[in-house]
Amino acid sequence: MIQPKYNIPFSPPDIGEGEIEAVASVLRSGWITTGPRTKQLEKNITEQLGSAGCICLNSQTACAELALRLLGIGAGDEVITSAYTYTASASVVCHVGAKLVLVDCRKDGFEMDYDALEAAITERTKAIIPVDIAGVPCDYDRIYEIVERCRPKFSPCGELQEKLGRIAVVADAAHAFGAEYHGRVVGQVADFTNFSFHAVKNLTTAEGGAMTWRHIDGIDDAEIYRRVQLMSLHGQSKDALEKSQLGAWEYDVVGTWYKCNMTDIAAAIGLVQLERYPEMLSRRREIIERYDAAFSSKGIDVLSHYTDEHVSSGHLYLTRVRGIGDAERREIIIKMAERGVNCNVHYKPLPLHTAYRAMGFDIKDYPNALACYENEITLPLNTKLTDDEVEYIIETYIKVVEEYTK
Repeated sequence: MIQPKYNIPFSPPDIGEGEIEAVASVLRSGWITTGPRTKQLEKNITEQLGSAGCICLNSQTACAELALRLLGIGAGDEVITSAYTYTASASVVCHVGAKLVLVDCRKDGFEMDYDALEAAITERTKAIIPVDIAGVPCDYDRIYEIVERCRPKFSPCGELQEKLGRIAVVADAAHAFGAEYHGRVVGQVADFTNFSFHAVKNLTTAEGGAMTWRHIDGIDDAEIYRRVQLMSLHGQSKDALEKSQLGAWEYDVVGTWYKCNMTDIAAAIGLVQLERYPEMLSRRREIIERYDAAFSSKGIDVLSHYTDEHVSSGHLYLTRVRGIGDAERREIIIKMAERGVNCNVHYKPLPLHTAYRAMGFDIKDYPNALACYENEITLPLNTKLTDDEVEYIIETYIKVVEEYTK
């Protein structure tokens, strides 16, 4: 029986006394749903990212779905995303009734194959959902080159699509808050960018997300905010804060929409996290650089988080062990767990899941995604790790992997 030196969880939330006190203050205030703290978080994110606007909701999934609905995307339309991602990148396409189109990832890489992306575009394509996996931004220059070349194919429906004049780029940046692409912060690169603040994310509100957008000529940014707020609150013309003003009880319901707003309890956590975020990103980079230095000559391929092209948010540390398959990968994860290091896998390609197989997707059509998946192992990467724990993870992983790569 192995007696591990540590018991290292995969991704615990980094919550301090500041966040706890902020939540307690909200609870004492008598105002716990969407209110002044949510509005302040939206303002702070807009300023920090330099976006045209921001609205905070209860998940990245809600943000992504409402971005598609805002664009008027629905039945008869097509939306393209990667086969190598979590279900939230794709399920939102199904929610709005559009046709989901999956493309393979590039050979020996996790981001989508851009040649395959361009080949998948038709006259029905209304949006592309690129995925900033692990916090590493996609090649947005390439994506915009593709959508510009495909302008002649684009057939707009509705004012927003007409003003945009091309396929919309709606980024799944669930992992990428704080990342940069060619010197621009993620949040001002794609037409719409959707972040996750789930419990395992770098910056958390326990559950939550944010949508940001770039200005579209001819469209009022305040109108975008108003429309998304309406969709997130049952189509109600006033939120609870507005209705709480003296004599302001009356409201209208202008659409039969949804309920996915952020609460002030969640926003209070986010406001403190946002203040701490620069040091949290710095710590993630320290850990990644230690991992990179240790694994570079050990038969372990790693994702490049920091290059001349981009700066990652350092959300996940994805590795691939050369020369092994799925069975060996599973054995390694078990051996790591026995030694007190909890690992994970990102991601099981969508065509391997029951729901997507039922739609007709076949993993045989996505060979690169399958190859990436079969030997991928994600190591713990979080700001609760101590230097000693990081060193233990490195030593343990190298020792276990060497059993399979000698």
